[in-house]
Amino acid sequence: MSQSGEIAVPGGVAASELVRARTQVGDFEVTVCTDGSYKLDGGAMFGVVPKTMWEKRAPADELNRILLGLNTVVVRTGKQTVVIETGLGNKLSAKMREIHLNQELLPRSLAAAGVSVDGVDVVINTHLHFDHCGWNTTLHPDGSVTPTFPNARYFAHKGEVEHGHLQLDRDKVSYISPNYDPLVESGQMTLVEGMAAEFCPGIRAEVFPGHTAQLMAVHIESGGEHACYISDLIPTSAHLDPTWVMGYDLDPVRSIAERKRFYARAIPEQWLVLFTHDHQTPMARIGLNEKGKPVVRARE
Repeated sequence: MSQSGEIAVPGGVAASELVRARTQVGDFEVTVCTDGSYKLDGGAMFGVVPKTMWEKRAPADELNRILLGLNTVVVRTGKQTVVIETGLGNKLSAKMREIHLNQELLPRSLAAAGVSVDGVDVVINTHLHFDHCGWNTTLHPDGSVTPTFPNARYFAHKGEVEHGHLQLDRDKVSYISPNYDPLVESGQMTLVEGMAAEFCPGIRAEVFPGHTAQLMAVHIESGGEHACYISDLIPTSAHLDPTWVMGYDLDPVRSIAERKRFYARAIPEQWLVLFTHDHQTPMARIGLNEKGKPVVRARE
């Protein structure tokens, strides 16, 4: 027990820090686990938005970095356990770890949530940037890499793998092939094609291009309720304004259009929005303020 009386898990991290949120979506149990937090440059995260505006929502440190989360969503349908995204993982170089200050917490977070890696049936990567698929595989001291979820069927978009293999100057740093190539080569990862896919009853993907050409959002639907893991189309609740897109987006104009397409359904239908990089607000429902801008809706 910690001094506050809270149970601590191995590694000295409180369980409340490891399990960021829980809710029900119809008959599905939805849990937000975490690979911890990390830091990225605020200017890159907000693109052309002036710092005087964005830092009111996301305070920067002395190196202009803002705190971000690494949210993994676990959906237990009653028949299957589905994991959406796998964080940064344990393959970053010492220099990269020094830059990002990440903690590699996902295995402990899953354990705190009562999720066995052997019991995961499906793993979904919305795209293959290194901060979304790092724990797909585990790097061992001898240099070998093995699947973190040995019994799971992994899914990613074929276009993401192809793009990562191009190693373009613009974004080659974002793709770490040991996160996915061994799974593709073994056949454990299924590559999705087209604009939509279904992974299991009630869980499906829809492509929202912009951040990458094949970025997939994951829809979770049960009992007339709807949640959506929108991934890096809207990385945090500070990015809700349609034009507040990231410098990392390959096609920022398309990102703006795709956000508007998302809001046209998510707001009137009251979807629960799951944010991939919001450490403090991992999930929320969205409404419009008096100016017609998307905002986190107050809890009812």
